[in-house]
Amino acid sequence: MNAHPQLGWIGLGTMGNPMSGRLLAAGYPVAVYNRSKDKEEALRAAGATVAESPAALVQQADVVFLMVSDDQAIRDLFTGPDGLLQAPASGKLLINMSTVSPGISEEMASLSQQKGHTYLDAPVSGSVKQAETGQLVIMVGGDKPAFQQAQPLFEHLGKLALHLGPTGNGNRAKLAINILLGIYTQGLAETFLFAQQHGLQLEDMQTIIANGALGNVFSKIKGEAIMAENFQAAFALKHLAKDLRLAKAEGLNTPLGEVVHDTFQQAEPALGEEDVIAISKHLQRD
Repeated sequence: MNAHPQLGWIGLGTMGNPMSGRLLAAGYPVAVYNRSKDKEEALRAAGATVAESPAALVQQADVVFLMVSDDQAIRDLFTGPDGLLQAPASGKLLINMSTVSPGISEEMASLSQQKGHTYLDAPVSGSVKQAETGQLVIMVGGDKPAFQQAQPLFEHLGKLALHLGPTGNGNRAKLAINILLGIYTQGLAETFLFAQQHGLQLEDMQTIIANGALGNVFSKIKGEAIMAENFQAAFALKHLAKDLRLAKAEGLNTPLGEVVHDTFQQAEPALGEEDVIAISKHLQRD
């Protein structure tokens, strides 16, 4: 890969915007496409060009990143009328950083190969702050040479990019880590709820957690959110509920996994747009 390949970025949401911005700031030429056109303007102002469609984007880019919400969005972007695979182009590296099913990655990788492209699944662990500061953990499935080709780009986005084997393994690793996220989120909420029900001050509980072996950045941020009743979404509950459904479809049937899956599905209709730690409000209702 030369020093400055032309990059494309599809999906300028909460995470995609700062991630694509980091590549732009690193000196790479970046073209962007987003279904909601207003989200393109900040990147255009920073120097990105705007493509009219995924098909137009892939014709001008050497490497295309995608970060969108779900399997259907990926299918539409790859195979829709103006999708990536409809363009008269070949030899591109398509990097899907969305949290989606291993199955959709395997399907899109096969279709991409038929068109002469290479596909990597490369979802990330981390939230908005890590995206802004390039401290994400990137989990990658696909061909090792393609991973090595993408590594210089991953270095601008994360503190660690790990090749985990064949297509779909990046997605499987992301589902695994989000099972832990669900368990930890619900566990923290239940800890605070139990303490509150027994007359303990939540500030004292937060101090105990922070100074013990279980303290970490997540418990600090989300504990403070519970105390402040601040449930503005950094990572929306609906997204974790979706990820737990994907894990369930992949065979999640462990005791804690089953409980967390069910709790987040029950909470999603009322609290889906709020942060994951809004699960504490759902537990209080119960």
